[in-house]
Amino acid sequence: MQSTRVDNPLKIKEIYGAWGKELQIELISGYDGLNREIRSNRVQKPGLRMIEPDIQLEEGKIQVLGMTEVSYFDKLSFEEQENVADVLTTQDVPCFIISKGLTPPELLKKSCEKRLMPLLTTKLGTGRLISILNGILEERLAPFVSVHGVFIDIHGLGVLILGKSGIGKSECALDLILRGSKLIADDVVEIRRLGTSKLIGSGPENIKHLMEIRGVGIVNIKDLFGMASVMDKREIDMVIELAQWDPNAEYDRLGLDQNIYTIMEVNLPYLVLPVSPGRNTATIVEVAVRNQLLRSSGICTAEELQGQAGKHSATRGK
Repeated sequence: MQSTRVDNPLKIKEIYGAWGKELQIELISGYDGLNREIRSNRVQKPGLRMIEPDIQLEEGKIQVLGMTEVSYFDKLSFEEQENVADVLTTQDVPCFIISKGLTPPELLKKSCEKRLMPLLTTKLGTGRLISILNGILEERLAPFVSVHGVFIDIHGLGVLILGKSGIGKSECALDLILRGSKLIADDVVEIRRLGTSKLIGSGPENIKHLMEIRGVGIVNIKDLFGMASVMDKREIDMVIELAQWDPNAEYDRLGLDQNIYTIMEVNLPYLVLPVSPGRNTATIVEVAVRNQLLRSSGICTAEELQGQAGKHSATRGK
């Protein structure tokens, strides 16, 4: 199933709105600059760059000002403070965040307001602030695609269920939820790649925890079954595609084939399960997941059976 790339720029107002409480940030000045975009998944602490005559900050990076930077700024003369504040706020950066609950220098506040540069403060220590921000940015700015399907946690395995519209993906997921599985996303699954081999799946914020059941309508899984029935995000471990039963098609009957499904250059275990009236799809999906868990622990029933058959054949040939 074809994935569609989605461009979704990250702006300061999203950081402020979605993670403001976690970061304990407060906007001091530059409110009209909240639409500035963040273009790097790492933050910068200027440090010794503050003493340079022409301060050069890395473009697109959130700038964190800690005790070192604020103390240096406070020791400058009025004219020097004006010059440094002007140089800092004319750089191509998204915002400045002052850590440790330090008092923002007045001239920096005025310059940020003039240049429409968001200036924020937080009570968090510098190291803690940078660690949380880097984690948020790494995930939010990771390569991103969107696929049509259902993403569900089954026995601790993140399973992406694909298939044509109307094949029964949501109904299968609902049956699995009744057995204790957890819904992550229905209809639209947003997938981000972290590093080189890790895919994280989640649902769009506006349809989180919602599921469409034909004949019933839109239901809220969290409201129906409680918090234990949903998750916000998790790693994708395997892909299962539901396909209409074709009597002329060849299906794997032994389980020896190891197929893969590739998303953003990451290979995942992949199964195609035929769907037909009277076949309990949810049970078969659950069995497939349990079998994958056994494979992950080094146990493969089909390979063991094949090995035993080979031994019997060798014994009869003697």
